[in-house]
Amino acid sequence: MLHRTLKLPKARSFFLFGARQVGKSTLLRQLFSKNHSIFINLLDSEVYFKLLAKPHLLIEEINTLDKSISHLIIDEIQRVPELLNIVHKMIEERKDISFILSGSSARKLKRQGANMLAGRALTYNLFPLTHLELAKDFKLSRALDLGTLPAVYLDKEDVFARETLKSYARTYIEEEIKAEAQIRQLGAFIRFLDLAASENGSIINYSNIASDIYVDYKTVQEYYQVLEDTLIGFSLYGYAKSSRKQLSKHPKFYFFDTGVRRALAKKLDSPLIVKTREFGEAFEHFFIAEAMRLASYSRKDYKFSYYRTKSGAEVDLIIETYDDRCYAVEIKASDNVDINKLTGLKSFKDLREDTVLVCASLTKRRYGDANILVCPWQEVLKIIFS
Repeated sequence: MLHRTLKLPKARSFFLFGARQVGKSTLLRQLFSKNHSIFINLLDSEVYFKLLAKPHLLIEEINTLDKSISHLIIDEIQRVPELLNIVHKMIEERKDISFILSGSSARKLKRQGANMLAGRALTYNLFPLTHLELAKDFKLSRALDLGTLPAVYLDKEDVFARETLKSYARTYIEEEIKAEAQIRQLGAFIRFLDLAASENGSIINYSNIASDIYVDYKTVQEYYQVLEDTLIGFSLYGYAKSSRKQLSKHPKFYFFDTGVRRALAKKLDSPLIVKTREFGEAFEHFFIAEAMRLASYSRKDYKFSYYRTKSGAEVDLIIETYDDRCYAVEIKASDNVDINKLTGLKSFKDLREDTVLVCASLTKRRYGDANILVCPWQEVLKIIFS
């Protein structure tokens, strides 16, 4: 049994959000005993239609619970947002029960103005497996190729792992997100997904994408927002000293999992080859996603961005910590990085002198000069999150 890094409270109500198949239900069933918990799964059609028609039935169920029940868990809460009003009421009245609300999308809740419990429930996010969770079972090549969704990564048959990813991309992302986000032009959205996958990690050019898929600029922005709201990806904004200036810069967009991105780009049948551009892009994608997962799990309020100047100097990842430390990280899928070529890092040092300059790479040993440290990528994460 895998040990997940995320620490969840046993005696508090909370939301647990995460994309489908990251292991939310499995984690909750591991942590909360069957004997003292009630699980309500809104993916079960019978349960869903019953509570959709009569949400108040939840009150009756709660009031008839055995006294030994300490947790009530509702899975895919976004499917019936009206239940949150009842949960709010019950949190006030039933201090003996903790309410756990899991879901794969906060978008529907926000869009419908759902009751987010006004501070009465904490919020946590679960992601695909990290290298720390996989421990001795972790293989970088597999994580870059197939991603780390539990059911995919742990499948011993690569053929079935790839089929699972293809099905995930086709059935969940194309169909369910369309329904979840009320997207009417499915053809345009699928064309958008193809382009977003191929442009993963690049600065978004909304106008070019709009032209390619025959929609307007704002529609493309909305499509990217849908992917963020449904936890299928995240934006990385350009570094700026003020938040206002940062938001004015076009972001880069990354899918939440390297395997899902490869499935959407229809690359799964093409092997990743070391020292190719595609391998390097996958490694950069993996490292950035991994850093964000570790920050979320450790509840560290870190700020992530990329750096790029008009003259072309670049740094893949800037991490600013809550205690005012700053790390500029160049990500290189190489075991022999030439420090003299890391000009982007040197450029950023001129902007912020106290920055720690580091290169996350495939090297087996640490080396560097007075300014730049080249490390194994795992060690870079240790330095930042220690």
